[in-house]
Amino acid sequence: MPGSVFTFYSYKGGVGRSFTLANIAVLLARWGHRVLCLDWDLEAPGLGDYFRPRLPERPRGGVVDLVDDFRAGRFAPDAHALRLRRSGALDFLAAGREDEDYVGQVQSIDWEALYDEGFGEYLEKCREQWTTDYDFVLIDSRTGISDIGGICTAHLPDHLVVLFTANRQSIRGATELAGRADAARNLLPYDRSRLTVLPVLSRFDSREEYGRSEEWRKTVVAETAGLYGPWLDQRVAPETMSRHLTLPYVSYWSFGEQLPVLSEKTPSADQIGFALETVAAVIAYRLDRTDLLAENRDAYVAAVRASHRKFKHELRVSIPRSVIEPAGELLAELGKRGVRAVKSLSGDQSMLERAEDDARHLCLIVDGKVSRWQQAEVELFLQRSFGQDRRVIPILTAGTQAAGLPGYVGNLRYLRVGARGLAGVAEDLVAQLKGGTPSPAPAADLTALLAQVRGARLRPSRWDLVAELLAELQAAVEAGDDARTAELAVDLTVAAKPRTPDAGDHSPAPRETRRAIDLLLHALARTTT
Repeated sequence: MPGSVFTFYSYKGGVGRSFTLANIAVLLARWGHRVLCLDWDLEAPGLGDYFRPRLPERPRGGVVDLVDDFRAGRFAPDAHALRLRRSGALDFLAAGREDEDYVGQVQSIDWEALYDEGFGEYLEKCREQWTTDYDFVLIDSRTGISDIGGICTAHLPDHLVVLFTANRQSIRGATELAGRADAARNLLPYDRSRLTVLPVLSRFDSREEYGRSEEWRKTVVAETAGLYGPWLDQRVAPETMSRHLTLPYVSYWSFGEQLPVLSEKTPSADQIGFALETVAAVIAYRLDRTDLLAENRDAYVAAVRASHRKFKHELRVSIPRSVIEPAGELLAELGKRGVRAVKSLSGDQSMLERAEDDARHLCLIVDGKVSRWQQAEVELFLQRSFGQDRRVIPILTAGTQAAGLPGYVGNLRYLRVGARGLAGVAEDLVAQLKGGTPSPAPAADLTALLAQVRGARLRPSRWDLVAELLAELQAAVEAGDDARTAELAVDLTVAAKPRTPDAGDHSPAPRETRRAIDLLLHALARTTT
């Protein structure tokens, strides 16, 4: 997928535009994305000051040199980009050389004449190269209304991030610019989708004068509501999203050019790094899945943070203390099959205190019941796994009844320690991790399951489903289709588990169902003799 271009714009200065862009760039690169930042505020460049401690050298060229390259017939859009040290794949294209000739170089540019000469097509080729080489291209645009602003807000971006403070001039200037940019974009001779606009309320202080801040928040939502329509999920209110897209005023970070995301690695809700992470996550999602953000902000950010992360372990095995010894044998069997697994022993406080998990999937060994500790472990795992391809795989010991487990475990496709021992469990576990089908359940396990079904009390509609599954199981067993038998056995386990308390509408197994169970037991007996 080609990269996306985001232009950061503000109608007035002093809103923290360059500060926001620089911090978001660092976050995106930290999360595994390839990022290019361009300082297109040519008359007052300052983005480089945020990156200076990590630049390998002073910029020897930049955006203004694209003009010289165009006039000389050279195409080298990345020739002047610098890779930041210790920052992942984060590159920076400065405004230009930092010398006494820079001002004259900028003042000599006639942008309208350049476009007449074909610079627009040249810039379009640069854009194509940038979006091929990078996942995100972030442009720091000049404030106000200008020719340069038109390039940054209409020609180049896929998305526009407008920053403003809580005053009417700043808000209206930003929203009116968004309308002009969209109109100008429609006149371009390039294939572009509609320009989407991300409104970010910046330097907002709600800790003092709370009442006044809430009144201004209502004003902001009213003035910017039209910007949300093209991309915000219909189930999410603009007011909700506006709160997520608010950067608080923190006086400590108002001095100098600083990157709080470097020091606030796991920020709390009252730190500015928390808000910057939220905005960065929306950008990483390309303004998508806002319903997930409204539902659970922490999980939304965690999903983006882990999307490109390589896990140290493929599997974390949660072990109750009652089965420490056999669990060790399971880990050994997994190791033989090339699975990087690590154990998590009930009561291991360090696991709950980690900011991030280091294993992709969670294997839950359940011995009789799910312990409180395992409940907390599953809850934390699911929160961290929101929107990701990560799974919880229960393993039930021989005496554990699936019907007695809580729904978030009992309704999952589980494995059971049976006649094939822990080596068989490890084999089935590897099959699940690779997306395959586990080995068939032993006849003894199916016999025990059918006994549970015979003794269940369910609603009539549930018994109808059980009857259908029994008929399919009969056909699978008689056909010798072990894979299908294993799948249907899991489905039957879930179907036969009561979902609601018995309010007088539950009944024992109908006669036809009991007869189907007997026929299936006879078929199982024939396959084992």
